[in-house]
Order: sequence, then structure tokens, then C-alpha cells
Amino acid sequence: MWRVVLSTLVKELVEAGVHFGHRASRWNPKMRPYIYARKDTIHIIDVRETIRGLLRAKKYLADVAARGSLILWVGTKRQAAESVEREAGRCGMPYVSERWLGGTLTNFRTIRDRLSHLEGMEAVRNSPDTLSTYSKKAQASLNREYKKVFRNLNGMRTMSRLPECLVVIDPKKEKNAVKEAQKLGIAVVSLIDTDCDPDTVDLPIPGNDDSMRSIEMIVKILADAVMAGKSQQAMQQQAASEGADKSASNGSAEPPADQPVAAASGDSSAE
Repeated sequence: MWRVVLSTLVKELVEAGVHFGHRASRWNPKMRPYIYARKDTIHIIDVRETIRGLLRAKKYLADVAARGSLILWVGTKRQAAESVEREAGRCGMPYVSERWLGGTLTNFRTIRDRLSHLEGMEAVRNSPDTLSTYSKKAQASLNREYKKVFRNLNGMRTMSRLPECLVVIDPKKEKNAVKEAQKLGIAVVSLIDTDCDPDTVDLPIPGNDDSMRSIEMIVKILADAVMAGKSQQAMQQQAASEGADKSASNGSAEPPADQPVAAASGDSSAE
């Protein structure tokens, strides 16, 4: 059964073009262990290494989600933005798909302040009475600022605290995000191409980080793992709640008022 599943996954990865690396002239020598061959001017990524990376990342992300921790998804390149928004949204996690703002992690308090400012601007825009007190020039200025802040921060509304890990598409492109995560000891799971340095991330997934189909497939698989972890968390919470209710129910039972306590507890000894 496992062989069939593995064979199917390999086929899907190849069809999505996950195995296509960059031009050999652009490679990072540290990616050598993940490269299967060179075809003409292109490096071919070993899909077995891709699968190994995927399995490790899936297990880790499921565990993180099961603990109730946050996972921040980062993919600002054109090919990644839509997939990151969709899949992060599906599993209820924050994301950055437009531009990484310096200090997003290392100066998180400022980001929270900006998010509060965003909510304040929305309150004004959604209140005709309040908005009418603004001049046309002030309204135009408000709208411009709102659109800018919304574009950059909307995906992080659910990030009430620092994440436990980042899921990054192309650590070379998102080097600032990776550096901030490293500084704070936040783990990084990343789709890395042959031009990247695998030492900059904790859980590398070797694969094509320029193809939309490749990115879509990898991101969906990782999001499915997060969903599985959240389901596990929900079941654990339900079991704990039911156990607490049962304990409370058992603890509320008292012996009849006219029955001696010793007899009720099963103590039949006589003085």
C-alpha cells in the first residue's frame, strides 16, 4: 500500500515540475546532496529528497498545530502569493504575501500597534457619521493609508503572538524573514531551490520554488498537515473536557444523610 502511495506522490511531484532546479551556473554547492542529475544546463532535484523533506515538515507542522501554536506563512514572490494566502487562510494561520516589513518578528509590538491602527481606520471608514466629519482631502489621505496598511498587514490579523515557526517559499527571496526568525530562535520550514543555502533553514524541502504548480502542491500538502494537527488538538480538548465533566459528576455524589460515613466509604470495621 505504501509503495502505491509513494509511487503516486512521485508521479504528482514530477507532473508539477517540483524536480526542476535552476541553471547549473546559479547553483549553491551546499545543495549537492539534494541534486539527482544535471540535464543540459538545468539541475534536476532528487524527488526522493523532496519526499523526505516533506514527510519531516508534515510531522513537525502537525505537532506544532496540535499544540495550538501559530505558524506564519511567508511567500511574497508573484508565483507564491496566491497559494500562500489561500492555504494559510484555509488552516487559520497568519501569512505575509505582499512585502515583509522589517521588524515583523523582532519588533512585533510595533506590528501589533499598526494592526490596531488598521482596525481604527476601518472603524472610521465603516461609520458614515464619523467619516463625514473628515474633509475630502483627509478622507483621500485616510483611504490611501488604509489601502497600504491593509495590503501589508491584513494577513497577520490573527497573529496575536509570535509564531513557533515560519513556512517560507524561497528563503533567498525571504532572507529578511529568515534572519529575524533565526535571531529569535523560531524554526523555519522552507521550499528551497538549487540556488539556496539549506543551512539557513531548519527543515528544507528541496523543490522548484519558481513554478506556480510546484508551489501550489507543496503548500497544499503542508496546509493539510496543519489541518490534521488542529483536528488532533480539537479531539484532545474534547476528550479533556469530557474527562473533566465525568470527574466532576463522580465527585458530586454524596452518601445519604442517614448513612454513616464509614459505611458509605466501605469501611465495615467496628470499635
